[in-house]
Amino acid sequence: MEQAAAARGEARPDTLHGVDTPCLVLDVARMENNVARLRGRLGPSGVSLRPHLKTAKSVEVARRVMASPAGPATVSTLMEAERFAAAGVRDITYAVGIAPAKLGRVLDLRSRGADVAVVLDTVEQAVAVAAASRAAGDRIPALIEVDCDGHRSGVLPGDVHGLVAIGRALGEGAELRGVMTHAGESYSARGPEALRRCAEGERRAVVDAAAILRGAGLPCPVVSVGSTPTAFAAEDFTGVTEVRAGVFVFFDLVMAGIGACTVGDVAVSVLATVIGHRRDKGWILVDAGWMAMSRDRGTSRQAVDQGYGLVCDIGGEPYGDLVVVDANQEHGIVAVRPGSGGALPDLAIGDRVRILPNHACATGAQHREYRVVRGASPAVEATWDRFGGW
Repeated sequence: MEQAAAARGEARPDTLHGVDTPCLVLDVARMENNVARLRGRLGPSGVSLRPHLKTAKSVEVARRVMASPAGPATVSTLMEAERFAAAGVRDITYAVGIAPAKLGRVLDLRSRGADVAVVLDTVEQAVAVAAASRAAGDRIPALIEVDCDGHRSGVLPGDVHGLVAIGRALGEGAELRGVMTHAGESYSARGPEALRRCAEGERRAVVDAAAILRGAGLPCPVVSVGSTPTAFAAEDFTGVTEVRAGVFVFFDLVMAGIGACTVGDVAVSVLATVIGHRRDKGWILVDAGWMAMSRDRGTSRQAVDQGYGLVCDIGGEPYGDLVVVDANQEHGIVAVRPGSGGALPDLAIGDRVRILPNHACATGAQHREYRVVRGASPAVEATWDRFGGW
């Protein structure tokens, strides 16, 4: 009831009591701590951080996570590359396998001063990149993707013929910049030892691939790894030149379930308003459904199922075992976690809650701006734009 009274007294657009809901809230203090934590971890090893900006998709966030206004940066769409390049980012890796039809956009970005590198794992792609480079008179840099764990795409790290053939095909007009990999299976790892094994497997794969290329007389200046869980679990970065991690800037409930962070590190949440009750069912209804939270249910495969999100008070403090147990398009159904024995809080119509997401990237994609706060304060310090698209 106190929260409702506060809302009536402070319903101003410069506080969380007055903004329209649902909306995406960013605790900039938590974000800054997350960035400092990873930088502090990588600093002693001399490995550079090439943050993956796909999670934030925001120029304001990018400027706070990159080493300089010019980068380096990683992106997952050419729309991201174009938006960040327009804001002055010059060192960009487009870390999705290149489709030949997209090389025109890559060349356009490069003609405007952005050093955009592409990623590939086949000779066919390398031939296309080399041909486009010759035609444009611009040697497009490319990294060969290495499959470190069978999660998705890439050349097997011991495939001498494949690696060398791709490298030589690139040499016919393009530039072989190095090798990269992504330890996607780390998202399924459980416990510190399993995460350490993932991190070492990731490192070993690209270091071995780099050695094969160099042994064939091919250049390999960049040896790049990239996943948030392994970035925090790795004990050895020998031979690695850079780390590409993305979700670490915000973290989320999946990362907390893996052990890469705590719930208290999660920097983004969805602000929602209580719009109803079903006391016969033990439900509280809020105005944030799957359109605001996304349909991601990544924690359903973890030890603690967080439903569609963990519910907090307006200051960001979790209500124990209160989760969004179900969601319709614009309705979220809040209840005590099944089997937990927790108690439903006394929330009145109009009270506001913040919901921590399972997957920060997926939830963020539902929104076009961040309401920026600091810690438990309801004051909105700024509104930062966020973009989407391809």
